[in-house]
Amino acid sequence: MTVTDGTSPVADALARLPRVVDLLAARAEEHDRDATFPYQGIEAVHEAGLLTLTIGQRYGGPSAGLPDLVRLLGQLGRGDASVAVLTAFTLLQHAEQARNGGWPAAVYRRLLTESRRGPALVNTLRAEPGGRLATVARWDGTGWRLSGRKTFCAGAEALAWLAVWARTDETIPRAGLFLVRGDSPGIELDPVWDQLGLRASAGHDVLLTDVAVPADAVIGLGRPAAEESPAERLDRAWRELALSAVHLGVARAAQEWLVRFLGQRTPANLTEPLATVPRYRSAVAEIEVSLIGAEELLHGLAARVDRGDQAAAGRSGAAQLLINRTATAAVQQAVTLTGNPGLSRRHPLERYLRDVLGGRTHLAPEDLVLDAVADAALG
Repeated sequence: MTVTDGTSPVADALARLPRVVDLLAARAEEHDRDATFPYQGIEAVHEAGLLTLTIGQRYGGPSAGLPDLVRLLGQLGRGDASVAVLTAFTLLQHAEQARNGGWPAAVYRRLLTESRRGPALVNTLRAEPGGRLATVARWDGTGWRLSGRKTFCAGAEALAWLAVWARTDETIPRAGLFLVRGDSPGIELDPVWDQLGLRASAGHDVLLTDVAVPADAVIGLGRPAAEESPAERLDRAWRELALSAVHLGVARAAQEWLVRFLGQRTPANLTEPLATVPRYRSAVAEIEVSLIGAEELLHGLAARVDRGDQAAAGRSGAAQLLINRTATAAVQQAVTLTGNPGLSRRHPLERYLRDVLGGRTHLAPEDLVLDAVADAALG
């Protein structure tokens, strides 16, 4: 992690992480059980200066890079994976703006003003129930009118801004991101989110009915390019590695709980804790080795992508697949080693398992990742 010497805004903010993580962990079980939104946790992240960490220097922000971002999200993932995911999507928006400047200046200034006043969550809404892009933007002479339904909208009930992927109703449709204020008339929440994991992330459906969008609040409106541009490839790599960091954070939390459990658990047929039994020691070592490997892969690739290395960006999908598999296997192994206690709601381990499985909601399907890797390998 960046060394805290009091001279760097990024370092100063990251120094406040331990307190924030402890606060998140203290409320995570409650929000998971009731599927309630973690407003207090998001507020704590904001107050620590972490929710604005990737705002670019030209906008007066700390301009944290990808290496700092993955470290931050890994730590937040240890406390509450739902809060970590919501933080990730907002930080990725600011980071993309710092690199590419896609948001119209006036709209982004408004977001920055709101971000100074309090938590201003942002997310891009792409997914639709039918899989195809059915959300339509209709030109009314002065601006756009947006109608459609988006699904898996993490943070839906608390988003300050929605970047809605939609197509126009023109004879030759164009597609782009329409920037919508979260409290705009015509937006309705359908509270359908009742998932296995990440239950506090509020990934409800959002219904848009004739929502007004100013003409100058649209990004990249045009016909989709046949191939991914270098800038888009970097954007995707940032997103894939950021979410991978959350999964690794969950796995680390599971491993730490397992270590404490084995150190305290002494069965009736033993005189020493399970941590002294060779097969448990070996299993813990295997988990540790796998997580070290995944962490080194994540941080090494993040540093290269941060420098704009296109070759590294091209490997982010494969890295995400490996990291997610590693994190999931580590948590599953921890559950296996602990037996019944690991599946009890009295302990957090079963929540870690559900969160690491639920995180697949935000990942590219494995078959698509493997198909892309096959294309690259086969030339």
